[in-house]
Amino acid sequence: MRFLFRAKTIDSIVAEERRGGELKRTLGPVDLILLGVGAIVGAGIFALVGTAAAGDALRPGAGPALVVSFLLTGLACTLTALCYAELAALVPISGSAYTYAYATLGEVIAWIIGWDLILEYAVGNIAVAVSWSGYFCELLRGCGVEFPRWLASDLRTALHTPEILDQAPRMFGVPIVFNLPAVAIVTLLTGVLLVGIRESAWFNAVMVAIKLAVLGLFVVCGLFYVRPENWQPFAPNGWPGIQAGAAVVFFAFIGFDAVSTTAEECRRPSRDLPIGILGSLAVCTVIYVVVAAVLTGMVPWTQLNTAEPLSVAMRVAQLDWAAGIVAFGSVVAHTAVLLVFQLGQPRILMSMSRDGLLPPVFSRVHPRFRTPYFATLVTGVFVAGGAALASLEEMADLCNIGTLSAFLIVCLGILVLRRRDPHRERPFRTPWVPVIPLLGVVACLWLLAGLPYLAWARFAVWLAVGLACYAVYGQRRSRLADSKRGGDSSKA
Repeated sequence: MRFLFRAKTIDSIVAEERRGGELKRTLGPVDLILLGVGAIVGAGIFALVGTAAAGDALRPGAGPALVVSFLLTGLACTLTALCYAELAALVPISGSAYTYAYATLGEVIAWIIGWDLILEYAVGNIAVAVSWSGYFCELLRGCGVEFPRWLASDLRTALHTPEILDQAPRMFGVPIVFNLPAVAIVTLLTGVLLVGIRESAWFNAVMVAIKLAVLGLFVVCGLFYVRPENWQPFAPNGWPGIQAGAAVVFFAFIGFDAVSTTAEECRRPSRDLPIGILGSLAVCTVIYVVVAAVLTGMVPWTQLNTAEPLSVAMRVAQLDWAAGIVAFGSVVAHTAVLLVFQLGQPRILMSMSRDGLLPPVFSRVHPRFRTPYFATLVTGVFVAGGAALASLEEMADLCNIGTLSAFLIVCLGILVLRRRDPHRERPFRTPWVPVIPLLGVVACLWLLAGLPYLAWARFAVWLAVGLACYAVYGQRRSRLADSKRGGDSSKA
């Protein structure tokens, strides 16, 4: 058990990073807040907000009380964000929750979390890329361009839609079906990320400005069409509806933790990382509440169960020109989420490689661009390949369960470090410990319990594969294990 749960000290982690120190430190607090907003504001507010308000066959809708759902979910995420902020300032390394787990709960837990973060970032980006493709095709359709369905469809949809198979060309009698727009956007963003973090941050800032302007346009135009009677009854399905809405919109908040993966590219990480994490979460919560209030005031909540609720609201108000702009904003929002998550995954792989748990090639840094180029390329190939054939539904639950597992470990990590190393100087301190971390643990467990059985079954398979990889490679090549074995032999 001591072998499996061996942990690194914070001093050794920071010392190793300083010896490596190969990434370019160019990001300030504004850059980090924009990266956080870029990762958070995406499909959640442009698509899931409709399902959360109206409900579906499996869950009741929150109705106009959707604003309460957003506030509750924002509060739950804030509990975890406060824990992330302390650990990010204390251990300013690119590995995010993986590195924090290594410093608190031990190597095997760190490996599991690093493996789970692949679900959040890479598998989650497959889902976002598939969703991006759908919105992009809708935007083209609005411009009078019809994209071939066999070139913008996942495999499962194609197999259940005979007309797609009939349209598709064949090679050796096998129909060719894949999602070209999803592959194309992932390839483009992978190229941007290879060039450098400064260029990536600039590109993200432009996209954040566009999507915030689009949401601002929606709010300003929509205010003139709000009908107060649409807010009555405020909570048509009571607390169960609010709770179900909170569970849905939780996924609109995923992404603030991606800020911590840029720790080695911050100019002053101990100060700037907490600002980026908490600042981006606060900005997005305010945006979500305002947009939800305007949306449910414009359209009766029962009419919002659609993939494009904001565009629908604009069309109801006979603002077709604004509906087109909102659709464009949705495409930009998805692109920003893809960029930030594609940025985060390679840096986690790089940290795992530095520790010997993955092959050394994953920690190679490009001599000119100062980016983890091999890990970035592998992530791009993995996400593009998955997005070519996978469906949105197959990927979403896996992303959620990986994210919540990481959140849970971060909250536990605060409790462990406060007990193990209480006198260490902390640039940022989570307030009201142990209350805040314990509430964060409870919130994560509550949301995990709400995930369907199939998600847990897939997660179990993923976890088994990950532990097998650790047993075959990681535990044998671990640098921490080598150092301990070296210490033991020298003592002997």
